[in-house]
Amino acid sequence: MPLRSFFRHVIFLPLFAPTMMHGIGMVYLFGNKGLLTALGLRVGLYGPVGIILSEIVYTFPQAFLILLISLSTSDYRLYEAAESLGADSLRKFRTVTLPGVKYGLANAFIVSFILAFTDFGAPKVVGGNYNVLATDIYKQVIGQQNFSMGATVGILLLLPAVVAFCVEQYMRRQQGGVINARSVPYRVRPDKMRDAVAFLYCGSVAFCIVGLLGVVVFAALVKVWPYTLSPTLDHFSFRYVAGNGLETYLNSIAVAAASAVAGTLFVFCAAYLFEKTRRFSPARRVGRFLALLPLALPGLVIGLAYIFFFNRTVFPLPGGIVLPNPFRGLYGSAAILVLANVVHFLSVAFLTATTALRKLDDEFEQVGESLGVPFYRIFTAVTVPMCLPAIFEIALYFFVNAMVTISAVVFLYPPGFKLASVAIVNMTDAGDIAPAAAMSVLIVLTNIAVRAVFEGVTGSVRRRTAVWMRSEGV
Repeated sequence: MPLRSFFRHVIFLPLFAPTMMHGIGMVYLFGNKGLLTALGLRVGLYGPVGIILSEIVYTFPQAFLILLISLSTSDYRLYEAAESLGADSLRKFRTVTLPGVKYGLANAFIVSFILAFTDFGAPKVVGGNYNVLATDIYKQVIGQQNFSMGATVGILLLLPAVVAFCVEQYMRRQQGGVINARSVPYRVRPDKMRDAVAFLYCGSVAFCIVGLLGVVVFAALVKVWPYTLSPTLDHFSFRYVAGNGLETYLNSIAVAAASAVAGTLFVFCAAYLFEKTRRFSPARRVGRFLALLPLALPGLVIGLAYIFFFNRTVFPLPGGIVLPNPFRGLYGSAAILVLANVVHFLSVAFLTATTALRKLDDEFEQVGESLGVPFYRIFTAVTVPMCLPAIFEIALYFFVNAMVTISAVVFLYPPGFKLASVAIVNMTDAGDIAPAAAMSVLIVLTNIAVRAVFEGVTGSVRRRTAVWMRSEGV
C-alpha cells in the first residue's frame, strides 16, 4: 500500500497532544460555530457524543499499536494449510486471523476502556452538563473543596480500572506462544484492488486525524474564529487570558525534562535489580507487582492520594505514637509534580526496561562475577551501552506524557507554578478557546521536535551498538 510509513506516523500524532486538544478540535468542527456545523452537519457535540468522538481519537493510537503487534506475529503456515483445505478468504479470517489476534483485540478493548473511563481532559471540554466520574472528582475537589467526596468518587473511578487490569493480566497468562522456531512470517501477495481499498481507508483515517489537529492549528493562527480569519500570532502571546500565559509552557518543559531524567534513572536501575539479581526473591516479586500497579491507577486518583499523604504533618500510630511526615516538604513544590509523573507512567517504562534487559544474556554478569568485576562496572560498561535505545525510548515516553498529562497534576500544582495542560483547562473554563488551542499547538510541536531529536540520537546509537555487537560476536 502506498504511503504506509506516512500513515503510521499520522496515526500516532494524537499521542503528542493533550486530550483537551481533541475536545477543542471537536468544538471547532462540530460546535455551535464549528466548520462542519456551518455546512449543516450537526451531531449534538456537547455531551456523550462529543466525549465518545474525542475518546476515539485519544485511544486510537494505543489500540492500533496493540493490534499492529498482534497481527505482525501471524504464522503464514496456518494460512497455507487453510488454503490447501479449500478455505476462502472469509473463512480464513474467521478461523485463522481472529483466533490469532483474540488476545490483542481483548487487550485493545481493555486499554481503550481504561483510558476513556479515567480521562479528564476531553469530558472537561466537550462534556457540557453530562457528568462523568473524572470531571465529578474535579468539581468536588476544586469547585467545592469536598475532599472526602472526591476520595469516594475516586474509589468508584478506581474499581472498574482495577477489574479491567486484573482481566488483562489473567488473559496474558492464558495466552500461549504463537511464534516458534518453525514459524513463517506472513507474506502479502500483490493485489491492486485490495491495496487501493486499504489506501482509501487509511487515507480517510489519516484525513480525520490531520483535519482535527489542523483545525486547531488554524484557529490558533486567526484573529476570531469564525468571524475574522485574518492571520495573527496574538493568541501565542497569551496576554489577558487565564492560565499565567507562556510561563506555564516553560514550566511544563522543565517538569517534563525532570520527569524524563528522574523517571528513566529510577526505572532502569529498578528493572536491572529485578532482572539481573537473584537475591530477595519475595521482595522482588512484591516490587514487580508495585511497578505494574500504576497501570490500574487513574491519574486523578494518584493526585488525590498525594494530597492526603503529603499534606499531612503527622501520622498517628497505635499506642499514642505520633510519627512526623518526613515528606511534608514536597507538598506545594514542583518536585511533587515530577514524582506524580514518574509514578503515573512507571508501569509502561518498567515493562520496556525489563524487556530490553531480558534480551541480554545472564552470562555477562556471571563472567564478571567470576573475574571479580564489580556489578556496577558490568552495569556501566555493558548493560547501559547495550540498552541505550530502550533508555532513550523510556526518557521520551516520560517527557511526552508529562507534557500532555492533566489528571495526575491538576490537584498538585503550586499556585505560582502552573503547567501548560492546567492552563488549557483554565483557558477553556474562561472561554479563551483560541489561546487554549495555541497552547495545545505549542505542546504538540514541542513533542514532535523532541521525538525527532530522539529518533536521530537513537538511530545513531543503534548503528553503533550493532557494530559493537558484531565486533564482539554477540
